[in-house]
Amino acid sequence: MDEQLKPQIYRVWEQNFRVYGARKVWKQMNRERIRVARCTVERLMGDLGIEGVRRGKRVRTTVADNAAACPQDLVRRHFEADRPNRLWVADFTYISTWQGWLYVAFIIHAYAKRIVGWHASGSMTTDFVLDALEQAVYDRRPTQSDGLVHHSDRGSQYVSIRYSERLGEAGINPSVGNTGSAYDNALAETINGLYKTEVIHRRAPWKTRAAVELATLEWVSWFNHQRLLGSIGDMPPAEAEERYYRQLAAPVAEPVLLGSSSLTGDKGIH
Repeated sequence: MDEQLKPQIYRVWEQNFRVYGARKVWKQMNRERIRVARCTVERLMGDLGIEGVRRGKRVRTTVADNAAACPQDLVRRHFEADRPNRLWVADFTYISTWQGWLYVAFIIHAYAKRIVGWHASGSMTTDFVLDALEQAVYDRRPTQSDGLVHHSDRGSQYVSIRYSERLGEAGINPSVGNTGSAYDNALAETINGLYKTEVIHRRAPWKTRAAVELATLEWVSWFNHQRLLGSIGDMPPAEAEERYYRQLAAPVAEPVLLGSSSLTGDKGIH
């Protein structure tokens, strides 16, 4: 039996960016109706010499603009939403390449933890984060009636006049963390951390910015459609969102709850 399971375990690990540990490999195998005990997966991964990635320490990337007028903090570290298009969180991170720094911005919707917009740039300007916002607005088509809140830290790009004006044009309510702590934007910081761990650090050094952009494109697609997130019931974000709309259309719609893990730190998503 072990010899039959080993190729399946290696396949699941290989197909998921080689980042899954035993728990995630076990969960995915069960989703594929391959019945196996978690302890068996742990043992056989040891025999195969494979393991999941481990997250390192978080590095702050955003420089706060304390002089700029900031919107109120409408989120107050409560990063859960009862439906899609209720709360977006935004942040960016940076990657070192042989060609210089590359900055990557993400926008995540809090309900299913899905990445709805992202953009990479060689410069850390307002245009750079605006491009990620434009992608999210185009993809999600929010309306005034959604009551959508966009939350970020106090970075100068996010509190700029141009960015604030674009949020207003799209009918999105701005929110900015008011203490300057990383916990004020914990969900976005967590996604950044997963990205750095699962793609950037594992495959460094990076020769070109283009290579990082391509890897990011592949990772975002995998993250949204395949990666199992414990905070939403060990399913991919796209599947969680599809389940919401499917249940909403059912004759008797009930609230679709995706777990109650607090996301005030790095423990909510794994």
